Amino acid sequence: MALRWSHAALNCRNLDTTEEFYRRWFGMTRARAFDVAGARFVFLRLGDAYLELCSLGPEEAAAGPAPDSSADGPHTAGAVRHLAFQTEDVDGFLARMGDAARVTLGPLDFDAFIPGWRSVWLADPEGNVVEVSQGYRDLPQGTDGANLTVG
Repeated sequence: MALRWSHAALNCRNLDTTEEFYRRWFGMTRARAFDVAGARFVFLRLGDAYLELCSLGPEEAAAGPAPDSSADGPHTAGAVRHLAFQTEDVDGFLARMGDAARVTLGPLDFDAFIPGWRSVWLADPEGNVVEVSQGYRDLPQGTDGANLTVG
């Protein structure tokens, strides 16, 4: 039985603001929205992948801490570190975002690993960290890159 990636889900204190962020800056489109037991769910789509946004009720929103929106995301076992997107031009993407870009780390160059690989990390409206990267490429098939280290 073949599997394929489906989606990641984010809890949202402000679902509308978060949806607008991903639609405006990442080109995602709304695929479906519905309510279940007083909660709102919105599925955004980009290519074959989805991002599910889940509204939090007032009690849930007040109970939990905001995500760690520093550096490249939380360094806690079991936590999602960040979401990641590819672009052709990190600097152009940041220029287009202007003041809306809440940079948490970078931009950083990773030429030591892949020539032209560059990334920046941003906080979304909920405090989740999102990586925007250019130039990443897989190794050619049949090549094992597991032993690659720098420094």
